[in-house]
Amino acid sequence: MTPAAPDETIAELRAAVASGDRSAVDICQHYLDRIAECHDRLNAFTTVLREKALERAATIDLNRDAWRDCPLLGVPITVKDVICTREISTTAGSRILAGFRPPYDATVVTRLLAAGAVILGKTNCDEFAMGSSTEHSIYGPTRNPWDLDRTPGGSSGGAAAAVAARLAPVSIASDTGGSIRQPAAFCGVVGVKPTYGRVSRYGLLAFASSLDQIGPMTLTVSDAAIVLGVIAGFDPNSASKPVPNFCEALSGHVRGTRIGVARKILADGVDAEVLDAFEEALRVLTAQGASVIEVDLPHMEYAIPVYYLVAPAEASSNLARYDGVRFGSRAPTNDGETTVERMYDQTRDEGFGAEVKRRIMLGTYALSAGYYDEYYVKAQQVRSLIRLDYDRALKRADVIAMPTTPTPAFRIREKIDDPLAMYLGDIFTVGANLTGLPAVSLPAGLTETNLPIGLQLLGRAFDETTLFRLATAYERDVPWWKKRPPVATV
Repeated sequence: MTPAAPDETIAELRAAVASGDRSAVDICQHYLDRIAECHDRLNAFTTVLREKALERAATIDLNRDAWRDCPLLGVPITVKDVICTREISTTAGSRILAGFRPPYDATVVTRLLAAGAVILGKTNCDEFAMGSSTEHSIYGPTRNPWDLDRTPGGSSGGAAAAVAARLAPVSIASDTGGSIRQPAAFCGVVGVKPTYGRVSRYGLLAFASSLDQIGPMTLTVSDAAIVLGVIAGFDPNSASKPVPNFCEALSGHVRGTRIGVARKILADGVDAEVLDAFEEALRVLTAQGASVIEVDLPHMEYAIPVYYLVAPAEASSNLARYDGVRFGSRAPTNDGETTVERMYDQTRDEGFGAEVKRRIMLGTYALSAGYYDEYYVKAQQVRSLIRLDYDRALKRADVIAMPTTPTPAFRIREKIDDPLAMYLGDIFTVGANLTGLPAVSLPAGLTETNLPIGLQLLGRAFDETTLFRLATAYERDVPWWKKRPPVATV
């Protein structure tokens, strides 16, 4: 059997297994070996399922003919550690869920397994997906494969690092304010945040329920389209919208496509190399026949404060369930003076990290009597204005383009003591979550110091097809997805 090549696509891996040219076991073993080689340097995984993965791959090989039509036949994947996997540790990177093994699979996991995928393990993330650097985890920080002194982004840093370092061809992650797209940009991979409701959230440990969405991270746009086609679709926790064949958009042209650019939002705080890469990406697309038009997003300057009121408020409500009673850890209180209230307090004090506590307190304050109307309700009103801005812009344009992040990856611990500086880095990503619109981040270049830069495209609700069409056209004319970080060359 020929070992898996480091840049093979999902279609190539699947075809190799289906034809018998390679076994699912050999492909699985290749990626497990890569994980073992890189774990100490990257810390991308919280759990590696070596035995389960090889057993699953062997079952696929044994029943290959029966599984032949499965779109992910024998394809190894990883799952972010905020997505439930039956009888497999799911901790959200938090001490309060240490040892938690869900009795069920998330809907996306069920669909991935039915499609023939092999789960390699769970990836590291900021605690309860609250962070932009994957430093807020009980497992320690994940490191960027392009520069081990830098963050891979967050909260899905482990997922992005795994794909970039060729430890897996696919990572399934979640995005609440940019947690798929920002690490995708920092690590030079493709990240898709689907329309809110396109993918079921059943089995996703909730951070902010009106913002959370599950999506794929891959090396190529075509791989992302295949995976989204597998995990999308109706259940009681998603929209009853038909799922198009996303792969049909992969060979489409972009002639006549209108790309909206809100240049006012690029005026301040954007790194010069990021701006240059963004302008070059627009030139690539206009050379293919697309046109660039000016659009206005006048309320986008309020997106960060709105997000950091709405998201913590919802987190405060969602995380109230972690009280030491129903599931998860319970703080020991054996001094004979235990009360229920004290047990709650001690469990949550010991179980949650500093960033989660900060956001719970912000959210509780925003929801408290006397401040609810002034903060939470006002934030929701401005959120509606932001959505109207995007709706108006997308009546004139087919997609909106902007950098994924204002800067390349920053150094580990550079912003850990300055939460506001960390939050401001989400300026270009939170809009898609506040509006529920789909967005994709694409590799768009490298800085002089060899750090990836991301291009972000946002589309109309439930129109991921246009995003894939434009993204594929761009990807075909640039070399960036083929660039490999130093860790991936060993």
